[in-house]
Amino acid sequence: MALNLIKLCVGADSVEDLRAWIDFRLAEKREAGERAEHWHTTRMIPKRADEIVGEGSLYWVIKGRVQCRQRIVDIRPFVDGEGVSRCRIVLDPDVVLTRSQPKRPFQGWRYLKPEDAPADMRDGDEGLEALPVDMRNELADLGLI
Repeated sequence: MALNLIKLCVGADSVEDLRAWIDFRLAEKREAGERAEHWHTTRMIPKRADEIVGEGSLYWVIKGRVQCRQRIVDIRPFVDGEGVSRCRIVLDPDVVLTRSQPKRPFQGWRYLKPEDAPADMRDGDEGLEALPVDMRNELADLGLI
């Protein structure tokens, strides 16, 4: 089984915000004639990249809850203009909704074992997706979904 990463999604108030931001950035790159690739830049480079790339996902914590994930396509270390080592986590632009799971704040990213990752929303969960996020989270907290 693949290893995953988990990270706070700073600046997004919802999964819809994240999706809109990804679409905006990809459109910007296309207009600039650049390769339309989506990545997240981070300071720390995962040492276990070989266990993550291709099979693992980056799970996003939005408003204190794991709500979605993106498959990790590549991990590319680089040195920025100031000589600081950094890393681009290249992500599939498709955002997959997951079952809502509470998560306390933390800094940076963390490894996330497959058995600890929330399940994806399944076929037949369309009705759940239509519910307001707050209601969906409350029902998840109560163990009803």
